[in-house]
Amino acid sequence: GHCRLLCKPSALAQHLVRSLGRSAALRGSRWPWPCWPQLQLLWQLLQPPEPEPVVTRELLQMPDAGLVALDWLVGPWGAAGGAGGVSSPVLLLIPNAAGKVTGGLLQLGLRALERGFIPVIFNRRGHNGCPLTTPRLQPFGDPGDLREAVTYLRCRHPSASLLAVSEGSGSGLLLAYLGESGSSSRLAAAACLSPIFRGRDWFEARMPWLYEWPLLLHLKQGLSRYAGALAEVVDMDRLLGSRSLRELEETLFCRTRSRPTSWESYWERNEPLRDADEAAVPVLCLCSADDPVRGPPAQSLPRELFRSSPYFFLLLTPHGGHCGFPRRGPGRYWAHEAVLEYFRAMAEFLRTEERRKGLPRPR
Repeated sequence: GHCRLLCKPSALAQHLVRSLGRSAALRGSRWPWPCWPQLQLLWQLLQPPEPEPVVTRELLQMPDAGLVALDWLVGPWGAAGGAGGVSSPVLLLIPNAAGKVTGGLLQLGLRALERGFIPVIFNRRGHNGCPLTTPRLQPFGDPGDLREAVTYLRCRHPSASLLAVSEGSGSGLLLAYLGESGSSSRLAAAACLSPIFRGRDWFEARMPWLYEWPLLLHLKQGLSRYAGALAEVVDMDRLLGSRSLRELEETLFCRTRSRPTSWESYWERNEPLRDADEAAVPVLCLCSADDPVRGPPAQSLPRELFRSSPYFFLLLTPHGGHCGFPRRGPGRYWAHEAVLEYFRAMAEFLRTEERRKGLPRPR
């Protein structure tokens, strides 16, 4: 379907090419309006998942008494994801940086649930109804809370493979975690749908107003619930009066009352790819050349990273919009099928390597 896989040649890359080449998700299924990525994004945001999933929430306390929320997906068949089989793989779903759980992300969770995965959504502090118990939110590329959540999931499902998928700007968090954790990430594989690779450039370039303003209003609505607590550390009038995502991010994390810092210093600590060379987990990044949110491919795609690192794979398609990748018929998102096929191929490759080398399975 005109997709290209950009990666460093390796045995794993050859296996992935064969597996994705056999996948029906990458053949046919043409979208009737390929030249309108804006319409694709709106279609993806407005379409609810079918059937509507139910979640069971679990609050996880951080070392500083802050809370994050884990939402275990419950299928329409009445089985909770958290009660899956002993060896069922756990799929951690990471929403965008605004905490917006889209219909597309829920649809991916349902598809994974149907195929035997245990899907769970990671919600940052103060996002998606998660209580804010400390006057501190999670910066764009700070993986501290995610690391605690992964540690908890590994303890709860010690014998299961742990996988992760991020959507849009939420990929900044997953990429930062993989780079900072290296071989200690405890993940078997990861995937990013329409990731934002260069955080500072993305904030400074700004998105088209059609997408930036709804996202800005969504963030302000969530932050206004905690105006009293956050007033201790930030200027709430300036925060709620922000006219761009950059202004809001800068007010929230750089112009604090206790620890002010510069915009440059903030991104030195929060760029998603700052430690990309240390990543030791296979990562599939599914991107569209016409993504109106990420920006032009020439400036926003780090092609050299995919050519030099054996762990990063770029699946590039000419059309698909931002986190859209729609198609006709059941499933509606061919990218979801491609991601699940990627995880299946990764598990198959690892099993083959273990048998070939005679390695015992990790306990």
